[in-house]
Parts: sequence; C-alpha cells; structure tokens
Amino acid sequence: MEDDKAALSRKLIDIVGEISAISEYRSTVKKQYTNLARRLKLLTPMFEEIRDSKDPLPDDSIKALASLASALESAKELLRFGSEGSKIYLVLERDQIMTRFQEVTAELEQALSGISFENLDISDEVKEQVELVLAQFRRAKGRVDAPDVELYEDLLCLYNENNDAADDPDVLRRLVDKLQLGGIADLTQESLALHEMVAATGGDPEESIEKMSMLLKKVKDFVQTVNPNIDSTAAEKSTPTSSGGKALTEGNQKNLVIPDDFRCPISLELMRDPVIVSTGQTYERSCIEKWLEAGHGTCPKTQQTLTSTALTPNYVLRSLIAQWCEANGIEPPKRPGSSRATKTGSACSPADRSKIEALLYKLTSASPEDQRSAAGEIRLLAKRNADNRVAIAEAGAIPLLVQLLSTPDSRTQEHAVTALLNLSICEDNKGSIISSGAVPGIVHVLKKGSMEARENAAATLFSLSVIDENKVTIGASGAIPPLVTLLNEGTQRGKKDAATALFNLCIYQGNKGKAVRAGVIPTLMRLLTEPQGTMVDEALAILAILASHPEGKASIGAAEAVPVLVDVIGNGSPRNKENAAAVMVHLCSGDQQHLVEAQELGVMGPLLDLAQHGTERGKRKAAQLLERMNRFVETQKQARAQADTQTQNQVLLPPSSANPDNV
Repeated sequence: MEDDKAALSRKLIDIVGEISAISEYRSTVKKQYTNLARRLKLLTPMFEEIRDSKDPLPDDSIKALASLASALESAKELLRFGSEGSKIYLVLERDQIMTRFQEVTAELEQALSGISFENLDISDEVKEQVELVLAQFRRAKGRVDAPDVELYEDLLCLYNENNDAADDPDVLRRLVDKLQLGGIADLTQESLALHEMVAATGGDPEESIEKMSMLLKKVKDFVQTVNPNIDSTAAEKSTPTSSGGKALTEGNQKNLVIPDDFRCPISLELMRDPVIVSTGQTYERSCIEKWLEAGHGTCPKTQQTLTSTALTPNYVLRSLIAQWCEANGIEPPKRPGSSRATKTGSACSPADRSKIEALLYKLTSASPEDQRSAAGEIRLLAKRNADNRVAIAEAGAIPLLVQLLSTPDSRTQEHAVTALLNLSICEDNKGSIISSGAVPGIVHVLKKGSMEARENAAATLFSLSVIDENKVTIGASGAIPPLVTLLNEGTQRGKKDAATALFNLCIYQGNKGKAVRAGVIPTLMRLLTEPQGTMVDEALAILAILASHPEGKASIGAAEAVPVLVDVIGNGSPRNKENAAAVMVHLCSGDQQHLVEAQELGVMGPLLDLAQHGTERGKRKAAQLLERMNRFVETQKQARAQADTQTQNQVLLPPSSANPDNV
C-alpha cells in the first residue's frame, strides 16, 4: 500500500511538472488554456504533502487519485496541442476543440469531487487551496469565451474556395495579423504542426488537413508576395530575386507561380538545397534536418519509416530549379552550407543555461526524487530543440545521465534513457554518448527496464548506430539478443524500434551472425505471416540483409520461407516485392531445391511482371532470378534430352549387341 502511495504521488507530481513546462499557448485558445494550466499547478502542494505523509492512503483515496491522474494526462495532451498545434486547425475546428476542453474540465472536476479530503493527511491551507480550484472548475463548466467570428469566417472563406480562385488580399492580410503568421519562422512552425497532424493519422490524412495545408500555402504566398524582404535571413534563403539581383516586388511577382515540385513539402518555399531521404521524397535540407532533430523517424510526406537519416543531394532537381529561375528572370536561390556543419555552439540564453546547470546539480543529489524530476525535465528540454541539446551536452549532462541508467528507480531510468535518445539526435552528441560508456547501460535498460524504457533504449541504439563504427561497439555489447526479444514480444512501437535498430546494426557483416544466432529468423518469419501484417516491411528489409550471410541463408531456408516469399513477390508492395526477390536470389544461389520449389509455386509470372514494372532494384533482382530459373530450366531440358537419347539408343541396339551372352 505504501508503495502504491509513493508511486501514485510521484506520478501526479511528474504530470503537473510536465504541464508546467508547456508554455506560450496559441492566441485563439490562450486565455482558457492558460487558466487551466494555472489551476492545475495549484494542485502540486497537495500531491507533495501526500507524498511526505506517514499515514497510509485508504483504498478509496487511491482510486480517486488514480482517476485524477488519468484526468491530468488528458489535460496535458490538450494543453500540449494548444501550445504546439496548428493555429489554422484551432480556429476552424474550434467547436471540436472547445467540446474537448469542456470534457477535460468536467473530467477534472469529477475526479477532484471524488476525493475525500478528510481522509488525506494534508494541511488546512492546502485543503482550502484545492477546494478553491475545485470551485473554479465547477464555474468553468459550460463557460466558453466568445470566438473571433471574423477570423473564423475569413478562414472558412479561403478553406472552401477552389485552389485556383483569386483570393482577397484584405482577407489574407487579416489572417496573417490575427494568426501571427507574418514571419518565415511562424509559417514554418505552422507547416510542421500540420505535418505532425498528418503523422498522427498514420500517413493517411483527412481531407480537411490537406485543405488546411493548401490554405497555409495561400497565406505563405501572400506573405512572400507583399513582403519579399520578410527578414534578412529568410530573404537570403528563399526569396527569389530578379536577374539584376533585386528581390521581386509585389508587381512583378504577382503572376509568378512556383511549381509545386520545386517547393519543399514542409516549408512550402522554393528549395535552394533539395535533398532526398531514404523513402525517395525530396525536401529542403534545413527543413528535413529540423524534422529529424525534433525526434521524428518517419518521412513527413509518406509517413514511411526512414531506414537511414542520410540526406542525398538532389542535383537533378536543383538544376531544374535553376533553369526555371533563369527562364523567369529570377536569380536562383543561393545554397547555404548545412546547418549542422555551420553550427558551432548553443544559442541558449543565460537563463536557460542557468536552469540546465541547476538541473545537473539535482542529478547529482542523493535524493532519488530530485534525480527523477531533474532527469524528467532534461528529457523534455532535450526534446524541445537543437540548441537545448547542444547546451545540455556542453554542460556535462551525458555522464550523469549514463550513471542513472543503472538506477533501481524505473521512472528515473526511463527519463535518463529517453533524455539520451533526445540528445543523440544531435550528431555531435553521439560520440560523447559512446565515449561516456553509455552502451552497456542502454543494453541493461533494454533487458530490464519498463516497456517504454526498453522501446526508447532500442531507439537510442538505432540513433547511435547511424555512425558506422558504433555498429561494431553496439553489436559487441550484447545488444542484439535483447533487441530480438523486444522484436518478438514488445508492443507495436517496441517492435518497430527494435526492427529499425536491428536493420541498422546488421548492415555490419559481423553483426549478422549474432542476429541469426539470437533467433531473429523465426521471429521475422512469424511477423511476415501475421494476419494484421503490420511488420511485413521491416521483416523483409532485415531478411534481405541477413540472406547474404551464410548462417542467415541457411536459417531462412530451414524456416521454409520460399512459399511466403513467392506470395510477396506476387502480391506485396513494390518495396516488399524487391526485398522478397533479393532474399530469393541468395536462397537460390547454388541451391536447386529452392529453385524447383519456387518454380512449382508459380513464381515465373510474378517475376516477369516485377522485371517489367518493379522498382529499379526490384527489376534487377527479378532479372537475376529469371536468369537462374531459365538456366535451371535449360539444364533440366538438356538432362531430359540426354536421358531420352540414351534410352532410344538402348532400344535400337540389336539383340546380339544388347546381350553378349546370346552369342
């Protein structure tokens, strides 16, 4: 019972702490959301007194506080969206947002009403404060501030218009002012917020979100048209200029429409340094770097998992953009250096640095609660932006976080490994994490931690393994068997994290045998044949790597994989077809048994189709398989013809020749 009280009070304090860290709510919801956050912060003294109390909590109080924790989690998610969500969405979907706000308020009021304060060992002063908060929640139920009708109607007008319709500049000007979208940074942040919403849908956005993206594009075009020198940095980066070197004015840019293929899908600006990600999509380098630094492991446009964070320059598109600019009398935008390469230090303010130093001091405290809260705050700060990640590492946080990986406190351990994950997004921090001896501790968390901690440990290993030499270090640390275990028994997210880490690690030849001996092949085959099919992409990608290893090839063959692979070649996605064909190429190399089995299962037709219509790699693999199939068929024909000839010769021989004993 005492353990339940301690864990519950810690959880309540942590949630309110995370709510306190949320700041700067969108203007359309600022008043109500700020009031809600302020009221919730007033509950902290009650939770602290419950934590410090020597009296046990009655069962009814534990249930009531657990309900309050659930309500606080709902409030945290609501407030976070009010701080980071799309401004356009918050206006257009105001009714839905306010309905959710009222639901959360009612949930909080009901949870607080269910607590019997007489049964809690808290001071009268704290009790009065909580009762005041409860009274405020009761008054807030059903109360909604009047919306900005003009703002809503302006947005709705543009939202419902045809994309080619002429837009009223007065309407656009009001929107820019009221939504505070007058700067490139504001517009980019709004674009990222909409991309986050696309990510939340699993890559299949509703029509409304797509229309909001088009609406934002109109606003951005208007801003750059009326104010080409929006700020000096943005002008250097993205404002097209005339061949004489001057920025285009409203008059001569009005009728110039930038082709969609030349715009970055994130910022909607003309790309100056287009790069290709592993899914084949192209983005402006600085925008996709910010996306990756924010902790995302997916392609913003397709929501496919990125198998690598490498960015390949798109020279063809850059050339096309330059030709288009020249044809329209515009000077092509100058390509800057990589933002990562030019960054020399953190841009954190002195106040932020002081806060980080105070948190590091708490990390060294003998108090487990101080360590837990400090690790949790560092986790959030490291997630927020790149400057924080640099400043936290420069302050010396990494070795302290590594020490906490072995703490018996599961929550602190979870905070520590997640903070290291967030810090590892910065390329310069990867080496510091490795040199601090973090890998054994991360592997310990991967084996023994909570499920969320194990998931984040796997994600950290993936992030660190992007650097080739780290693949060797991680593989030698014993990380592969627990990754296979997580792939086998983890949550959906855990399986995804384990799969991406294993894929990256197995690029190094020395790790392939370790993965096979850890039993990864049976697990991958099971994932391939699961009815829901949520891990087929990852399973085939790993199999395609392991099939090139002798132990991997033998294990895949022993798992009776050919029928499954033939089915994928016939019915899978383009990427899965190419990976299945790649596995088959290795299996059938020097092994006639697999060739015969594949042929009997009817693989020839799907292979011919893949050779004509597949991806470039798929076409190559299909051609290799077809060549081996044809060679095998030809060999069989020759063998049969030779056998038939021998049989005929024996039939045609005279009896005396056929049987010397008759002479």
